This record gives sequence, structure tokens and C-alpha cells, in this order.
Amino acid sequence: IIEVFTHEATGGQFDLDSSVDDLGKVNMDMVHTLTGPVFVEGAEPGDILAIELLEIEPADWAWMAIIPHVGLLTNDFDNTTTLKTFSLNNEQGYVDFNDDIRVPLKPFAGVMGVAPDTDQMLNTTPPRANGGNLDDPNLTVGTTVYFPVFVAGALFSIGDTHAVQGLGEVSGTAMEAPMRIVYRISAVKNGRTIEEVQYETNSYYATTGFAETIDEAARKATRFMVDHLVETRGLSREDAYMLCSIAGDLHIAEAVDEPHMLVTMHMRKSIFRDRDEK
Repeated sequence: IIEVFTHEATGGQFDLDSSVDDLGKVNMDMVHTLTGPVFVEGAEPGDILAIELLEIEPADWAWMAIIPHVGLLTNDFDNTTTLKTFSLNNEQGYVDFNDDIRVPLKPFAGVMGVAPDTDQMLNTTPPRANGGNLDDPNLTVGTTVYFPVFVAGALFSIGDTHAVQGLGEVSGTAMEAPMRIVYRISAVKNGRTIEEVQYETNSYYATTGFAETIDEAARKATRFMVDHLVETRGLSREDAYMLCSIAGDLHIAEAVDEPHMLVTMHMRKSIFRDRDEK
């Protein structure tokens, strides 16, 4: 079990008193400053790394912005630059967006990932098979996230923490905040392999798919769920595919981290009868 502390998305360049003028001064080399990597003894390529999220506690402030050329509606807001900061109170469990709007906090880490098998320098903006900038607000306390291991020790890092975000993160930023996170980390050696990130809660199992289009990302998430149902539930591929059509729920997790978008499929666990109930 590991306790970590993370920066907000700019790596500590903003604070509660920051203004829109500070947006133009951001050192982009510090964006997505991550806490890690953590070397996991015994983790080898082909294994699965499990991260169980136990505690996530935001700091007492956050920011969000509209930045030119960033977001889903870049043509609509190309001439707009806006920065807002917010005071947070974890005991209250919500943030006042303005005097009339109150949004419940749902903190999570936008970036979680293991090291890819490459010696290239990679931009952290898009999600990849190793995880990275997933920006999925379902990756919060109570969720266990599974990563394919590509290098010895896995080398897990976490950061880009968000106090709250909607599915899609359409304006290009969430409510960005520093955080304290406690997670349990372990290498899983059970013969299963996964190609991309998967996760589960007490209520559902989820597969993810990244691609340059929503269509292809949705196909990948669906294909990975079919594979999961075949491997873990003993279904034929045909039955697994049909089950995805009646019980699988596709979600757009993020649509702005160019060039990749992330789609997930959730499968409710309540539909599966325990063997002793049959």
C-alpha cells in the first residue's frame, strides 16, 4: 500500500490566486508532472498490474480553463482564454461553480500508467495501451485498475489529478487540483493477458479502447469486452457479442486528448448468477 502526493496538471505552476495572465507563462515541459515511477518486484512483461484505489483526497483549491486550440469545440472558442480558480472543502464534498451551481466532488487521477516498452520520449497528452492520460472519471475510490505490464517492474506513475470531471472532459480541462492518494499495488500472474487498460468496481467490469476516432475506440472497447467474457465467463464469442449488445454500456471517457480518444464498455456484474444460485 503506497501513499503519494500529486501536483495539479501544470506541475505546481498555478495556485488559488493565479489569473488568466498566468496561462501564457506555463512551462509546458512541467505539464503532467507525475508521481513515480514505482518499481514492483516480480512484475514482468505479460503480467497484469492491479491498482486498487483506496483513498483520494484533493487539496483545498483547484483550477480550470478554456485554452485556445484545446477542447472539443475549438472553433467555437478559438478566441477565448479563461481561467477560474476554486476553493475546495473535502468535508463538504462539493464545489461551488458559481453562486447558483454546486457540483459534487468526485476526485480521481487523470493520468495513471506503466512504462511502455520503448526508449522514445512520448508526449503524455494521449492515452495509450500502457494507460497514461485516460481522463476517465470512473477511476475513483473503490475502483481497481488493471494495466498490461510491458517492462520489468512495471514502473507505475500517477498524476494529473482532477477534483471532478464529466465524461468527455469536453472543454479540455477538468477541475485540476493537487491530491493525496493511497493505493494498493500488485502484480497479477493468473495466465490472463490484456492488451489495454481494464478496470472494475463492485458493480461492473469495464474495458477501454483508445483510437483516433470514437468509432474505432468503441470497436476496441467492445472487442476487449467480448474477449473478457469468453475468458472469464466461458461464453462463446457469439454469445459474448450478443450479451454486449443487451447488457454492455459504451461511454465516451474522453474526447479531447489528441490524437487519441477513449471509449469504455461497462458490463454490470448483477446479471451474472453465482453458480450456487443455479
